[in-house]
Parts: sequence; structure tokens; C-alpha cells
Amino acid sequence: MIQVKNVTKKYPNVTAVQDISFEVKDGEVVGFLGPNGAGKSTTMNMLTGFIEATQGQIIVNGYDISKKSRKAKKQIGYMPEGTPLYMELTVKEFVNYMAELKMVKGKQKKELVEKTIQETGLEEVKNKLIRNLSRGYKQRVSLAGALVGNPDVIILDEPTVGLDPKQITEIRNLIKELGKKHTVILSSHILSEVSQICERVIIMNHGKIVAIDTPENLEKKTKEKNMITVTVEDLKDNMKNLEQKVEEIEKVELIKDNQDGTKQYTITSSEQVDLRKKLFEILPKEEITIFELKKNEVTLEDAFIKLIDSNQTIEAPKQEKQPVKEEKQVKEKKEKVKKEEKKKDKGGEK
Repeated sequence: MIQVKNVTKKYPNVTAVQDISFEVKDGEVVGFLGPNGAGKSTTMNMLTGFIEATQGQIIVNGYDISKKSRKAKKQIGYMPEGTPLYMELTVKEFVNYMAELKMVKGKQKKELVEKTIQETGLEEVKNKLIRNLSRGYKQRVSLAGALVGNPDVIILDEPTVGLDPKQITEIRNLIKELGKKHTVILSSHILSEVSQICERVIIMNHGKIVAIDTPENLEKKTKEKNMITVTVEDLKDNMKNLEQKVEEIEKVELIKDNQDGTKQYTITSSEQVDLRKKLFEILPKEEITIFELKKNEVTLEDAFIKLIDSNQTIEAPKQEKQPVKEEKQVKEKKEKVKKEEKKKDKGGEK
């Protein structure tokens, strides 16, 4: 459905996106993640044809977006960040206008406008001015503008930003339904949202792709140790000897003393070992009462932070080398000028 081949976007003073390649299959829901300035929005704008790539090739449903721009753009519905809308139009007028921009004509246009309004839950407010709608409904209107014309690809840039929890749930459910009929590319800072909706995740940093995989695989790959959190009553302080009692345990760490007299610990073992069953057997024998025991799971957020941090440690030295060198050169020049001035002063005194 979408092929991105060695795409780079350069501006006069910065390279926003550097030599990225990926594919999105027909009917797939893919999440774009990355910190601010990572290149996500630039990439999405190139996918929609809003800005041109400096180098590389973007193919949408068989059409090269730089050579057959009109046909490629017809395959795409785009919901930009910030919901840019015409506030003096009614909902129906706006969706109708977007249908005209996409060259949907005649009887088909009327049917598609009504269908899109129903699909996005805007039936009750279709004759209201957009400026009088809540933030959640404005997001729906922007989504309707992307959907009208029934494009094969839907690109959503931060579709739930600024919404309350109820509105987020409603938009999230709408996106899940879209994934059944369309190819969806979604950018979001809410990682739990991406984990629930998306089949694959593309993580960007410094204009490059750091990782492409399913949320589940990313979580597994960044998991190094098994950690169990356990809350116990340990009147004889036997937890300190637990490492000697169970050879699979690598570390037992006290997290906090609770007001009710219980203590909370984290118990670490290698990734291949699940200690829960063994702990249930051995702790009562050591006169330790278990109040709570749970396995700490790695989330997509944990994986994201780890991948971004590891990427920054690689990138940082490259960014620092040149300024340090320039600073040294400036310092040497200043010292040279000072020496020359001193020589002149001495010559004048003579």
C-alpha cells in the first residue's frame, strides 16, 4: 500500500528526516512514535504530498507521489494536528466542501457526505457551526474531512491531543473501526493508545528510524530481567537471606516500609526465570506472609524510552564534536591576539 524508499528531507540549516525506508501493508494500522523534533510530522507531511522529499521515493497504492501527485493524493485522507477547520461553516458544509476538494461529484457526493457524518457520530450536530462545537466534536469533524471520499489510506496526526478521557475513548473506538476498512497511519504521544490500536510501531529519533516492530515484540526485545514486586509481613527479617535460599534470585531490594508494618520488595531474576511459583512455596516456610505478589511487565512506554535513550547516547557525540573544535580554535585565536598586543605594547614602551 505505502512504500517509503531512502527518503530524506533537508532544510537550509537542518536535516529533518535522513534516509528512512519502510512499508505499510494494505489494511494495516501502524503507529508513528518519537520525541518532539524526531521527524514524525515531517514524514507524515511527505506521505500526504504536502511537502516534497529532498531525496528518495514515496509510493502510495502504486502511484509515485512526486510523479503522479493527484492520483496518489486521491488515495489519502489526512487529519492534521491541531484540527484546522473553517469555523464559520456548519459541520455538513465543511464535510461537503472537503468532498468537493477530493472531486467527489453528483449523487455520490451527497451519499458519501451523509455516510461519513454518520460514521463519525456527527448526525446530531451536522447543522451546527463548527465554532460552537466542543473540542471532541471538532476532532470528529476533522476526522470526517479525512474520511469523506472513502480513501484507502487514513493518516492521523495526534488525533486525540487535548481531549478528555471520555472523548479519547470515543475517538480511539472510531480509529479501531477505521482499521477494519482502511490502511491507517497514526501519530500519537499516548503510548498506551498506540499499543491498543496499532499492529506495528515505527519509532523515530533524530530524523532516523530507530525501530520497526509490533508493540509486543518491542516490549520483549527491551526486557532484560524479570522483576517481581512483593509485599510481605516479615517479623523475623528473613527476606535478607532469600538470595542464599533461592539460587535463581539475582537481587532482593527493599522498596519501602508500609505504615501497616508490611514491607515492599523487588526481586530480580534473569529473563528466562519466573519465580512466582517458587516464592509462593518458599516464603511461608521462612515465616514470611505474602500480602501481594505481582510480576512487573515491560510496557511500550518502557521500550520507547529505552530505545530513544540508547539512540541519543549514540547521536550525542556527533553533535558535540564540531562545536568543541570551533570553541578550541576561537580560544587559540584569542590567545594569539593577546600575545601580539603584548609585543606591540612592549615595543611602544621602548
